Amino acid sequence: MSHHTIAAVSIIGTCLDVLGSLYLAYDLLGGQHGPLRLLTRAVTYSILFGIGYGLGLGLFFGIASGIATGVTLSIELNRAARGLPHYSLLWETLFAAIRGCAFGAGLYRILGLEFGAAFAILVTGGQVLAYSRGMRPGAEYIAARHPRITRRQFWGTVSRTIGYLATALVCSVLVHHLEHAVAFAIRVGLVTGLVTGVGITSYPFIEYYADNLPERRLGVIGVGLMLCGFALQSVQYWLALFDVRLR
Repeated sequence: MSHHTIAAVSIIGTCLDVLGSLYLAYDLLGGQHGPLRLLTRAVTYSILFGIGYGLGLGLFFGIASGIATGVTLSIELNRAARGLPHYSLLWETLFAAIRGCAFGAGLYRILGLEFGAAFAILVTGGQVLAYSRGMRPGAEYIAARHPRITRRQFWGTVSRTIGYLATALVCSVLVHHLEHAVAFAIRVGLVTGLVTGVGITSYPFIEYYADNLPERRLGVIGVGLMLCGFALQSVQYWLALFDVRLR
């Protein structure tokens, strides 16, 4: 285990402590109509997408893309939940660019700056095109006690899978010749498609509970997050106690 891994674990633990304390302070933050409503969405979606992307494409990719996707998605869905019109294309372009840069940063650690930058630009352009055609997170918004996916969302997920696969292939040809370009492109496409499909299917359930969780349950979540944070922060001390060598 490297020093960088230990540092990352400790940082994650600190973040969980902060989030847990915010959940415990639910009433102080304005209750259901306060900023914690948005924060609940952001945290939940960041964890969901972060775990999915992390398992498929590595820890750093998962953290970067998970946070960017979770935060931007929660902002858009929070607006849809309030019954307001969707953001202008300019704002949607900004959301697309944030997600695209996060994907590029994640791939930069794997394949270098040129590949990551090219991927970010192409993916951002593809997302803006999808926005212009009405394919946006809150297009068919619903908050329900069960998961759901519509036919349009299903085919949108399929298109996203193919698009990311093709983008990875184009980048590998233009800026970085990979030994297993096709295999890596398929990996990127499948991971993106699967995680997107799970996210789209789950969001009605997440949206419902983001607005309807009782205060006591939010407190339990807060305590749980803080305990997980303390546990992760203590890893570095346990390693020192048992004289575990770091690389």
